[in-house]
Amino acid sequence: MQTTDWGANAHHPTATPLWLPPTVWPRVTALAERLRALGWHIATAESCTGGLVAACCTALAGSSDWFERGWVTYANAAKAAELGVDAGLIDAHGAVSEPVARAMALGAARAAGVPATLAITGIAGPSGGSAAKPVGTVWFGWCVAGQVDAECRRFDGDRAAVRAAAADHALAGLLARLPTAG
Repeated sequence: MQTTDWGANAHHPTATPLWLPPTVWPRVTALAERLRALGWHIATAESCTGGLVAACCTALAGSSDWFERGWVTYANAAKAAELGVDAGLIDAHGAVSEPVARAMALGAARAAGVPATLAITGIAGPSGGSAAKPVGTVWFGWCVAGQVDAECRRFDGDRAAVRAAAADHALAGLLARLPTAG
């Protein structure tokens, strides 16, 4: 059997070539345990991370117990067609904005019929930033039991670093917002 060295994540049993910080793996494990205890499934709606969160979740064996589906809605038209994000909302605020992150999270919850979702929309770089929304700006949306929450973060580093930090933060944010079982 051939083995591959995946660098910093090689020590973890779910190590994959996703170039993510080692904090992701214990977070995914904790998320899986909490969701199983609740009997819940989640869905993801990702733009700048391009499916990294879904890949992290499904890297864990048995993820079908708690992971329903994910969307990569990179283009604005995909956000509208797949998640029901109003094109006028995107025109008014831009794709990287609080209203769009909230609409993505709510749209994923409605489309998947799950009690918890996360959404990510941002500017991973190296281009695409502006003075108002520099490279590294990422908006997150979470919908848990019908309650929608959002926040903005700015991450430093190259494209890979921004995407990795965004995926990790999205998972941490969802875990923090889930109710405890019992």
